[in-house]
Amino acid sequence: MKLFGIVGYKNAGKTGLMERLVAEVTDRGISVSTLKHAHHSFDVDHPGKDSYRHRTAGAQQVLLASNTRWALMSELRSEKEPPLEDLLARLDPVDLVLIEGYKTGPHPKIEAHRAETGHPLLAPNDTMIRAVASDTKLDIDQPQFDLNNTKAIADFILAEVNLSDV
Repeated sequence: MKLFGIVGYKNAGKTGLMERLVAEVTDRGISVSTLKHAHHSFDVDHPGKDSYRHRTAGAQQVLLASNTRWALMSELRSEKEPPLEDLLARLDPVDLVLIEGYKTGPHPKIEAHRAETGHPLLAPNDTMIRAVASDTKLDIDQPQFDLNNTKAIADFILAEVNLSDV
């Protein structure tokens, strides 16, 4: 599986870019999975539902299945957050995994940047950031793309991971 990340500060446009990239890349016949890092606690389950009741009763894992999807929830309890490599190993094989977050991960990345956020660029201090997608022209050494030019960004990523001929 090929890996490529989208990083940036909060409200930089990462999630919207990820969504558009998944659609663009899958439209080209390339299989894609995503992995998103959350810096906060989250819950995909709801109080009162059977799976929630199983989990809060102490189940280490709860697998919820239907005729349209399945989801496996694993409780860390007092364990540390698993490293990125361990999480990637749990994914089914695909052509490309797009990773949102994991700024310091060792995989190649594009930085999403919006001037209005006022955050500094990560790219000058991270050799794994191969390009920047921004809403403004920047004075940088890496390739730069308009944040909304999904086709050009997808072309770049696919060339970087040698999937442009798939």
